Amino acid sequence: MSTYPLPDISLDGRVVIVTGGDTGLGRSMALALANCGASLVIASVNEEGCERTAAEIRDTHGDKRALGVVTDITQLGQCRRLVARTLENYDRLDVLFNNARRLMRGPGLPPEGNSLPFYQTDPEIYGQTIAVNVTGTFYMARAAVEHFRESRSGKIVNISTSRRNFSGPRNSPYGVTKAAVESQTLIWARDLDGTDVSVNSLLPGGASDTDPNRPKKEGQVLLPVDIMDPLAVWLASDQSDGANGCRFVGKLWNPDLPPSEAANGAREEPIFADQVEPQLS
Repeated sequence: MSTYPLPDISLDGRVVIVTGGDTGLGRSMALALANCGASLVIASVNEEGCERTAAEIRDTHGDKRALGVVTDITQLGQCRRLVARTLENYDRLDVLFNNARRLMRGPGLPPEGNSLPFYQTDPEIYGQTIAVNVTGTFYMARAAVEHFRESRSGKIVNISTSRRNFSGPRNSPYGVTKAAVESQTLIWARDLDGTDVSVNSLLPGGASDTDPNRPKKEGQVLLPVDIMDPLAVWLASDQSDGANGCRFVGKLWNPDLPPSEAANGAREEPIFADQVEPQLS
């Protein structure tokens, strides 16, 4: 999906920040956005990774089309510096993809990548996951909105997860943090209502093949890493201007429909639908 631009959508002149854009879903979305004309700022704690993605975009689209900025989103000062670097380099910022996340994989966790029951979870890992997935998402949005409100336009896309992860066993703290992100999305959408700044959430719709070296469960079918690319492009475009407080699912995109019809078909009821009425005009 990320190889070709979407028909009828141009992002020429747009500037987009993608956190966690060095690998996986973030990298794929960044490449797709660049293919449709956007300039990209790739942010990650991994200096080599974010520069590699930025260099890939520059090699394809030109030296001015991508910038890599090492950023720890758990530090508000670094988030503000990222936005400042973006404005210094491009003199504008149009879209923020809050994609950076901490998954429950790594030292002290089962090799197959599953989380542990909450009562066995290392408190330090629990805190780190909240710091990245919840607080870091807030810090990035806070830094971007300072500019968006001044420019009276902007889009925030928070990357979320499937419903089953909010209540299934062994999904703490990851599911907890993504439930918080869904709440943030709806609250922020209401806070910004009437400002021409929108906040929506986007998710793959299942486990995605983001790491070819990751062990797979027997019989597991993974979604392609570019599963969210068409919706990412649509959400970054003018065609999504009426969407605010909505939740979109990558695997529900129908490529045979015009983009806005496909996006409407990929919209899922928000997790806290009784609290906020999403807008999609």
